[in-house]
Amino acid sequence: MPHSPQEKKRVLARVRRIRGQCDALDRALEAGAACAPVLQQIAAIRGAVDGLMSEVMEAHIREEFGQPAASDAQRAARVDEMAALVRSYLK
Repeated sequence: MPHSPQEKKRVLARVRRIRGQCDALDRALEAGAACAPVLQQIAAIRGAVDGLMSEVMEAHIREEFGQPAASDAQRAARVDEMAALVRSYLK
């Protein structure tokens, strides 16, 4: 999770934009919009969520690997955690 005030502000702004996109999708579906614009909005939301995931993952990687591990066990645990995170992201 981004910890600096600037990173946190940027991530929260992304989340709020995604919320706005979801609200717009909700309105479009309620109004019975055509499939093409609805699918385009869904794709835009997916892209925005992927971008958010990428930004948070990058912050986590920098935080975890930005300084040396205290031991081989800690390094192995960090690598295992990162592998699990990437594996779940790529599903």
